[in-house]
Amino acid sequence: MADPNCSLYCTNLPDKLRKHDLRLSLYMLFSTYGTVLDVVAMKTQKMRGQAHIVFKDVQASTQAMRALQGFEFFGKQMKIVYAKGPSDVIARLRGTYNVPTTTSASQATGASTELQKSIFSGPPGSAALPSKPSGEVNGEPQAGQGVKRPREDESDEEEAPMDEDSDVPMEASSDED
Repeated sequence: MADPNCSLYCTNLPDKLRKHDLRLSLYMLFSTYGTVLDVVAMKTQKMRGQAHIVFKDVQASTQAMRALQGFEFFGKQMKIVYAKGPSDVIARLRGTYNVPTTTSASQATGASTELQKSIFSGPPGSAALPSKPSGEVNGEPQAGQGVKRPREDESDEEEAPMDEDSDVPMEASSDED
């Protein structure tokens, strides 16, 4: 059996429920024993009928496990144990979360590209950013870029005023043939 921690692993859950309904029902049930930070329930074939409930503290998870062990949940008796390891949510709160590394063909061989090194080598903003184009060529501003064109004569607008307060009646359309 795993050591007591904030995460509980529940099995023998109904697999006919929709994922959203299962998560909501588990949250409502377990939140009576303490602050629930996350409910992880996946509907893949391997994870069907199982869920992880993450509490804010160990006392709440222990109390919930003792109270709900064998609880009939939608016609099935729940089996609850402590999770093997701490949840990602708890690690993020403590500041000890490490981003999991994916195994792809390039990483399996140990080769990484320069782009990967620049992205993952340090905290955000530590990589040198490419300089923005200043709009100048050889110290002189370019003619066609960033120049606002002059406004045309407003004589076109004066020909047909669009005044809504005009007293001229509108012409009736003759749709009737």
